[in-house]
Amino acid sequence: MQRPRVSIGLPVYNGERYVGEAIGSTCAQTFTDFELIVSDNGSTDRTQDICERAAAADPRIRYIRHDVNRGANWNFRYVFEVARGGYFRWLSADDTVGPESLACCVEVLDRHPDVVLCYPKTVLVDASGDVSAFYEDRLNLQCSSPVERFRMASERIGLVNVHYGLMRADDVRKTRLIMHYPTADVVFLLEMVLRGKFYEIDRPLFYRRMHQGASSNMKGNTQALQAYFDTSRTDGVGAINWRILTDQIKAIFRGPLRLTERTRLWYFLLRGAVSCREVYLAELAELARRTMPRLRKL
Repeated sequence: MQRPRVSIGLPVYNGERYVGEAIGSTCAQTFTDFELIVSDNGSTDRTQDICERAAAADPRIRYIRHDVNRGANWNFRYVFEVARGGYFRWLSADDTVGPESLACCVEVLDRHPDVVLCYPKTVLVDASGDVSAFYEDRLNLQCSSPVERFRMASERIGLVNVHYGLMRADDVRKTRLIMHYPTADVVFLLEMVLRGKFYEIDRPLFYRRMHQGASSNMKGNTQALQAYFDTSRTDGVGAINWRILTDQIKAIFRGPLRLTERTRLWYFLLRGAVSCREVYLAELAELARRTMPRLRKL
């Protein structure tokens, strides 16, 4: 079987309300040489029926159903691991893309070998699909220095919409992918930006749906948020800022950087940690509070 040029990974769990629209917007792309991998995390609603009908109608769709829900981040990793295309893009089951989105992104990656991720401008829509705002991602990072790209990305990342941009699969494979905790997508993007430039297409072709059931609305409930991303963990997020910091340090170590560049970036992270030391100290205190009762039982 011939490999498609592009793989699109669509992880879903109980997405009956919007997954049909997400699949439909993908199948309507003007660029047609792609595979759409729909990975169902054991949905209990009508998701399976909707996806099976779509796969029967379009041979480019691969529908894979899992027996249990292992969490959103596990599913995001899975759809990439089974992808066959040279370019890769994730798509949320809540969101849609404009018909020319894929064609525009492919054209950029074909033309610019130093670009590792290409994304269009973002439109925020509500539960009904009505436009609520135009969002500026501000991650058109064309600087040749990986140190400056990392710094700018660290300061500018907001809703992480560019996580749904088109990427070079070979570069994604060199990262640790998306780890099993909230905001791991930010760390993934920071690791990617060390490997090449980010390119923004000046056209609104990505429609991000902001609705009550979205994970962005769980920010106040750390226990529910951690369980959403990793169902094996129901005890809350834990020392999340320490985890993010250590994973960024590892990303810098793994990146294609000179020693001087690594040193500059580690110093950048250290300065940031010192300026937010109250947050890190509070997490250590909370970790100690949780750990002490267990130690007393030993």
